[in-house]
Amino acid sequence: MAKLAGLLVLNKPPGISSRAAIDSLGLVLRGTKLGHAGTLDPLAGGVLVVCIGKATRLIPFVQRMPKEYRAAIRLGQRSDTHDLEGAIETVEVSQPPDAAQFDQCLSGFRGAIDQTPPQHSAVHVGGRRAYEFARAGQNVELAPRRVVIDRLACARFDYPEAELEIRCSSGTYVRSLVRDIGTTLGCGAVMTSLIRTAVGPFRLADAIAVDQLQRQNVAERILPPQAAVRDLPVVTLTDDLQTDVCHGRAVPASDRSREFAAGQAFALCSALGELVAVAALDATRTELRPRVVLMEHHEV
Repeated sequence: MAKLAGLLVLNKPPGISSRAAIDSLGLVLRGTKLGHAGTLDPLAGGVLVVCIGKATRLIPFVQRMPKEYRAAIRLGQRSDTHDLEGAIETVEVSQPPDAAQFDQCLSGFRGAIDQTPPQHSAVHVGGRRAYEFARAGQNVELAPRRVVIDRLACARFDYPEAELEIRCSSGTYVRSLVRDIGTTLGCGAVMTSLIRTAVGPFRLADAIAVDQLQRQNVAERILPPQAAVRDLPVVTLTDDLQTDVCHGRAVPASDRSREFAAGQAFALCSALGELVAVAALDATRTELRPRVVLMEHHEV
């Protein structure tokens, strides 16, 4: 199984780290390189997309995909981690928000927003992770980042408890979103649970539970590498062009390819539909230059 390559959609249970989930798969796929596209905090569960073998070169393409979540929150509290793992502080609220006020608040967070990451996060600050400073009792300046909230809906409201359904861009911190909702309402809020229900097209309903990992069912459920770039336009290569690409050489752009802007990424596939490489249209829009090559020349 060491030559396996592709993607596996795991259902990570709450209570373990993403690394522990990967290690469980590693016990099944011994000797195979593994990497996940998007860490889930130990508190969170749900979809964890694992890239296997040479498909680990495609991790950035999966990481950029939008994410979907179901988050449970509790109003009337704050914590330094914005969830239940931090020091909880009760907020005195004279007039709790009602469902209509809650919905109105949510409307202000839809679309493109600037979001400051949590102090307890893996953001790099001067070569160290922000959470390292936070654990030492030091707050650091974290720059806001632009994220996009495509969907933010209230699935349940029964003060102080509420449930949110979220679809957002890569890089969004749900804990920060919950913090900011609580701040806007004036009552504080903490996240009590988080389930990632989808990463791009990879959905929780199709995921395999960590405790069900076995050699046979893992092999049967591995998706081909091209699943990581299914949103890219496809160029089918002739045998000669495939050989060039496998050697890292640029190939001529087709008339259709030239209709795209310079820098556009393309999935270069064999006549059998196998992903050979990911290439980018050069500045002159006349060539496709390989950026990630998956197939070796001896495989042609």
